[in-house]
Amino acid sequence: MELIIDEKVRERFPDLLVLLARLDSVEVRKVSEELEKFKLEVYERVRSRYTLESLKDDPVVKLYRNFFWRIGIDPTKIRPASEALIRRILSGEELPTINTLVDSYNLASAESGVALAAFDADKIEDSMLMRFAEQGESFHGIGMKEPRILKGGELVISDSKRLIAIYPYRDADYSKVTLQTRNIYLMTCGIPGLSPPKLREAEELAVKYIIRFCGGRRV
Repeated sequence: MELIIDEKVRERFPDLLVLLARLDSVEVRKVSEELEKFKLEVYERVRSRYTLESLKDDPVVKLYRNFFWRIGIDPTKIRPASEALIRRILSGEELPTINTLVDSYNLASAESGVALAAFDADKIEDSMLMRFAEQGESFHGIGMKEPRILKGGELVISDSKRLIAIYPYRDADYSKVTLQTRNIYLMTCGIPGLSPPKLREAEELAVKYIIRFCGGRRV
């Protein structure tokens, strides 16, 4: 499986790089005592690196915010995913417990500052395509009561049958990771200006945490 970037997207964002990794035979659980303890270690590392006042000046945070503006999203109203996680930790809150796999890559996202996503590989049809949405397309995101009808022009990822994400901040309910998930695609969500080494570092950290707490193997 590969992520294909449409020519129109490539023309507008020529230096956009997205990494995609597959992990098979994972075991997703609701909660893990070991993972809950590990979260506290990551929280301390995040709090030692940032403050709420300085976070907006972090180079990676700036890049994500700038990209959001470029794709028509106000990052002061809809926070980039990694920034939202970091802000929650800096505010003294814990990250939400979703399941051991989502929690694992959320920790990697907060620690690296890079947005990450994962999809149930067995629900993805054929290749994934990054493109601009057509007017009237329907997207049903995680936590949404009703599907959203897109205006057109949003940056999305689809398989051959449906939309699976509005990039890089909202994933579809259909292909989300659940307790029944056994194989995943891990997406490291690059943006213009974010270096390939930084992306690979974030991907490697996420893979490391997922395998530690959910088993499996990288294919």
